This record gives sequence, C-alpha cells and structure tokens, in this order.
Amino acid sequence: MTSTRLGVLCSSHPSGEGVVFSPLLVAMVLAPSLPRGGSRVGVLVGAIAIVLNGWMFPLVCLGQGDWEITSESTEALERGLQWLARNQGPEGNWTSDDLGLVSTGVLAFLAAGHLPGRGPYGETVQRALDYVLRNVQPSGLLNIADQRRDMYNHGLSAFMLGQVYGMTGDSRVGQVLDRSLKLIAYTQCQDGGWDYVARRQPNGHDLSLAVMQALALRSAVDSGLEVSPDVVEKAIRSVREHYTPRGVRRDAPEEELKKYPGQFTYSKGGGNATVAMAAAGVVCLQEFGQYDDWRIPKSMEVVLRAIREECRPDRTRQSRRAPFDAYTMYYVAQALYQVGGQAWQEHYPLLRDAVVASQIVAPDRPDDHGKWVGETRVGGKPGDLYLTSVCCFVLAIPNRYLPILQEGRIGSLEAQFGDQFNPDAARPPPKTKRNIRSRIR
Repeated sequence: MTSTRLGVLCSSHPSGEGVVFSPLLVAMVLAPSLPRGGSRVGVLVGAIAIVLNGWMFPLVCLGQGDWEITSESTEALERGLQWLARNQGPEGNWTSDDLGLVSTGVLAFLAAGHLPGRGPYGETVQRALDYVLRNVQPSGLLNIADQRRDMYNHGLSAFMLGQVYGMTGDSRVGQVLDRSLKLIAYTQCQDGGWDYVARRQPNGHDLSLAVMQALALRSAVDSGLEVSPDVVEKAIRSVREHYTPRGVRRDAPEEELKKYPGQFTYSKGGGNATVAMAAAGVVCLQEFGQYDDWRIPKSMEVVLRAIREECRPDRTRQSRRAPFDAYTMYYVAQALYQVGGQAWQEHYPLLRDAVVASQIVAPDRPDDHGKWVGETRVGGKPGDLYLTSVCCFVLAIPNRYLPILQEGRIGSLEAQFGDQFNPDAARPPPKTKRNIRSRIR
C-alpha cells in the first residue's frame, strides 16, 4: 500500500527512481498506510513542522532496497559523519585552507540530509559553510590557498554553494554564489575551458578544470540563478574535445570514431587517460542533458571495468583501503548514478560494499574510528577529510537529497534557457582537413 502511494508521488529520474514531492503532501498520503503510534505521528508532525518552519526541503523516495542501501552502509555513513564532526575543529575547516576540500565536507552532510543549523550536525555544517563564505575574495573567487589552486577550489566550492542554495534558499549563500558564477564566466578561456589560475586566456588547461566549473554552472542553473547559454555551450564543447579514441585518428569521421573504443582524457591530445577523466566527462555531459552522446557509453566501459576490478571483495579485504582515490571516486560514483539503469543496479552495490569494507572501525581509537584511508595527493587531516567526505557522499547518494541528484531527463537545456540555448553550438566544430559533416556530436 505504502509503496503504491509513493509511486504516485514520485517524478522521473534517469535511473528510474522517484524524486521530489511536498513533505506535507507526503504526510497526508502516507498517513493512512502507516501503523498507529509513533511512526504515524512522527511523519505527520515532522512534515508539518517542516512546512511551518518555511523549510520546503524536498523529500525523496529513498533507496530501493538492500541493493541500494543496507544496514551496513547506513552504519558506515553515520560513523563517517561522526568522524567528520569530531575532527572539524573550531574554525570549521578541518585545518585545511583549501575551500574546495572544506566544501566537500559540507557536501557529505548535505548528501545525508543534514542542513546548516538544523539537526544533530547542524552546527558542524554551519561552521564549514561559514568558513567558505567568510573567505570569498572581493572578486568572487573562492580560494585562499596557492594561486595554482584557484579554479579547483572555486569550482568545488561554487558547486557546494549551489546545492546549499537549492536546498535552503539562504540569501547570503545566493549572493556569494552569484558572484562566483560571474567569475566562472569571466575566466572562461576562448576554447571553452579554464586555467588553474583565475584568468582568461586563449586555451584552458585540462578536462578536470572544465568539468568542475561546468558542474558549478549546472548547480546554479537548477537554483534559478542566471547563467549565460554561451558559457554553457562552450563548456560542453570543451568537454567533448577531450574525448580520445583508441585505434583510430582523432580527426577521423564521426561514424568511424564510433566503431572504436575511447574515453575522455585529461588533455585534448589524449594524455592521461584515467578512470577519473573518463567518469568526469560522462558526469558533465549527463548533467547538461546530453544523454544520447555516443561518447558516454564508450567512457562508461572504462568506468565499469574499473569498478569491477577495484571493488572485488578479495582486493578490499586484503588492502583495507578505499577502492579509489578521493578524486576518482567522486566522479565514478556520480557517473554511475547519472547513467543509471542496469549499470547503476549492477555496479553500485559493488562500489558501496567496497567503501563500507574499507572503513576503519576501531572504537578504541577515536582519532581513526569512522574515517577512510587510501591513495591521495593531500596529506594529513585534510587528506582524511577529503577521502572520508567522498566516501560518505558515495554512501549517501541513494538518499537523493542533493538537488543535483534529483534531476529527471531534460533532453537539453531548453527548459532553463528557452530558445537561447542552441545544442548545435555545443558540438565540436567541423574538422577542415577531412570531408565530414558540418555538425557532429
């Protein structure tokens, strides 16, 4: 009975699950199906309190059963959040001056449904958010670390602010987010990418920078903030230009390219063909509604193969380390979720269980209990923050609390930009050396 009522209220999602509905409506519809006593009263009182407090945070259809959320993954997520809360420090930054890492910590709590100033982790989330907000530069730049980390920290932080704004409507967050978006647009390079340093120049540096800024843009679009269609089109084009085929020339006709394997790579010339870059390119195109792009399944072959290899139970038991580094896992999990369908159903349990199995469970060692360790370029407590936050994020994805995880198929950005958005403009320009179609995808 309850599942039928939930089904009526849910909207569509690429992976087939339900998404958003009013908390008061949920309470009204589910109440007759709930048992008498605390459970029934709790849903009604909780939903009414949410509405009266002005918090129209979208409830969601939670995990689809043991194949998505298990008791073990729920316990591991809670242990991880507890570790993050215990080790945050009074400044709210986990001793890191990288705003992007601090923002990743915020995302871990948001993904688990914990908002700033509310609930058991409200103070923890608020402290971290405040740290980011009070360190925004006059230009709107979200970086106080080395200049070479400008756009890494800026992209991650702007993405987080977009999620917070979409979940709370906090005007203070909205003002900083708006400034951060203008900086992203202003620093976009002529080829549609971005440099490490917040500056405009002819060519962007690599795919990782383009994807971070593109996700921040999409996060803001969902919150109703103004984003130029031209900036988005150029960003999508830049991501597509980082696709590299194997076994055939990059400038071969498109129909020929489709016959060969390939993936998104760090550089346009094909350098650094990592799992992280394969996943990052997929995430970006999926988030901007390019669901039918033929490059996505090509890159997903790389991602899925890596999950099957790195998440083998015997490997996790032997290493006791997270299956991927934090950066790779952040994009792998999102790519898997956004593609959805059979890939999600078959591979998310592998990733989830590997994450759960690699967590440190040592109640007698509070400094370590609940965190994750593994390969990382970030050392010390900031490195523990990064990996633990990403692992919590991965385990919380099935909750679908983040606005970025509540999207249905949009087909294009026309819903956001109307007639201003031109999908053809986001396609790579034709190659002049060969006689191919004037427009390709």
